[in-house]
Amino acid sequence: MAKKTQVYQYHEKHGHVVDYAGFDLPVWFEGIIPECRAVRKNVGVFDVSHMGRINVEGRDAQKFLDRLTTNDVSSLAVGQGHYSLLCKTDGGIIDDLTIFRTHDTKYLVVYNAANREKNWNWLQKHLEGNVAMADLSDQSAMFAVQGPNAAAVLQDISRTGLDEIDRYWGRDVKVGRLACFVTRSGYTGEDGFEIYVWKTSVASPADALEVWDKILSAGKNHGIKPTGLGARDVLRLEAGMCLYGNDIDEKTSPVEAKLNFAVRLDKKTDFVGRPAIQKLKEEGPTRVRAGFTIVDRGIPRQGQEIMATGATVGRVTSGTLSPTLGFGLGMGYVPPAVSKPSQSFEIKIRDRTAEASVVKLPFYQRRSENSVVVMGEELDLREFRTRYGHAETLVAHN
Repeated sequence: MAKKTQVYQYHEKHGHVVDYAGFDLPVWFEGIIPECRAVRKNVGVFDVSHMGRINVEGRDAQKFLDRLTTNDVSSLAVGQGHYSLLCKTDGGIIDDLTIFRTHDTKYLVVYNAANREKNWNWLQKHLEGNVAMADLSDQSAMFAVQGPNAAAVLQDISRTGLDEIDRYWGRDVKVGRLACFVTRSGYTGEDGFEIYVWKTSVASPADALEVWDKILSAGKNHGIKPTGLGARDVLRLEAGMCLYGNDIDEKTSPVEAKLNFAVRLDKKTDFVGRPAIQKLKEEGPTRVRAGFTIVDRGIPRQGQEIMATGATVGRVTSGTLSPTLGFGLGMGYVPPAVSKPSQSFEIKIRDRTAEASVVKLPFYQRRSENSVVVMGEELDLREFRTRYGHAETLVAHN
């Protein structure tokens, strides 16, 4: 039987619920495309309470996390966080995650719902020193508020100056009578925040429902929409971000996935997977993750063949028709020789092939209040709307 999150009663009433990672979750409320547009133009709120959340605490907590994860935990100030990876000894990615240092010797680790048990067991297996782990996943709720108006919504409900929170930082806030924690990271290419509601369970969901309702109520003046898994997947792909199980897994190295920014080979603490990652980086991988756009009409989908000079050279790991840009785009693993921007290959879509052009990732990312980056080119909002304002019509016709 699938598990439920604290705000399931809202999803059951307003959303189209599916089983995802063992949870009953909304794939959409109004629809994937309008929900994507709400996040890009205004703001959306996602229930991400299914994700894993643990506290790691103790005198040796930093050393423990540095030994198990690829980024440099010792560099984090109190309140600061980063994106990181758990890897096996052969360099394969067990999961991707975020780590926030919440107190001097206490860290909040957040990872993917489908890997909750696997990650917990892996960390427990390697636990040593003065370290205690506590799984908060079922005793807390987590909501992501994403979009240009995200800060305004959360400021309305918390009366906190969220402009003081930089990207990948967090702080304690009060939402009415409730003590919460807010971080600023996001998964959509937009400005975004995650709000954690402590000490609320599925059996006693009142506090989580109170915060969820406050977000939706405050967001009415800012164009908010509740947003489901479908839009979340499209938005993260437009932002060029990997989905575990699609784009990265235990057979994928951070070097192949081009996630080297999250791997600190120079940090003082040795970590699991370091020798294998170092070796592959020096020797060079035989395949790398590449982003591409469809030149012809067509929508790329996971599993489709990537072809060059008549031979299969890889497969699509994620693909969609972008509601923001108006054309098909995707990611997949290909030989380095055909992975550079402006190079091309073909995607086998049903019984035909469609030409695809390699582009710089991300496909879309907001750079500031008045500008976005599209495939490596920074555009002010006026130019962006001139070029891509027709996306809504194009998507409607596909």
